[in-house]
Amino acid sequence: MSDATLHAHSLDPDSFAVQIADSIESFIVATTEVAKGDEPDSAVPFLLLEVSQLLLTGGRLGAHEDIIPDERYEPDTGPDMDVDDLRMRFATMLEPVDVFSEVFDPYEPRKAPVPCRISDNLADIVLDLRHGLAHYRAGRTSEALWWWQFSYFSNWGPTASATLRALQSLVSHVRLDQPLEELDGLDTDEDLTEDALAEEAGRVMAQEIAGPLGLRTLKP
Repeated sequence: MSDATLHAHSLDPDSFAVQIADSIESFIVATTEVAKGDEPDSAVPFLLLEVSQLLLTGGRLGAHEDIIPDERYEPDTGPDMDVDDLRMRFATMLEPVDVFSEVFDPYEPRKAPVPCRISDNLADIVLDLRHGLAHYRAGRTSEALWWWQFSYFSNWGPTASATLRALQSLVSHVRLDQPLEELDGLDTDEDLTEDALAEEAGRVMAQEIAGPLGLRTLKP
């Protein structure tokens, strides 16, 4: 039994804090298991489900009134856990479709899309969530909720939303038997315009990634 679960027993299991913490810990455990690569055939659909469920938790945090921590300054949680191994595992697993294009702020007019990586996004999300979980496991419930709410608005919420859009688009392309635009050759540290993205885009047929990533096309 995890530390978070042990701590949760001192709280109402139906309380907002326990539900949020349980959902976040579930996401961390599930994505870490997927990254091991034991069941690559179901990786993408499973990630689609997990990110969708996480964003429901984020929506609850976003709709909640501003959470005020008990202490004025954030207590030290120690060094953040290393997520580089998780990042590399996902990068290897998702190599054919890891890079995608994203517009960070849909309300900023005429903003060109930029290249992102699903593997980077998943690792960054887990890093944010673990930071709050460290507070929760230490018994600092209000601090954990504050952190999760704040970082939902500032980082992991937008990152998870972009990742969900990429995963959903990937599944849709395959299930609808539509060609998938490839961003192979793009680098996430390049400053590329929308025209450059279009020029770099190659053609990858859905059947080339359907099997390895656990997706199936519709029968004609």
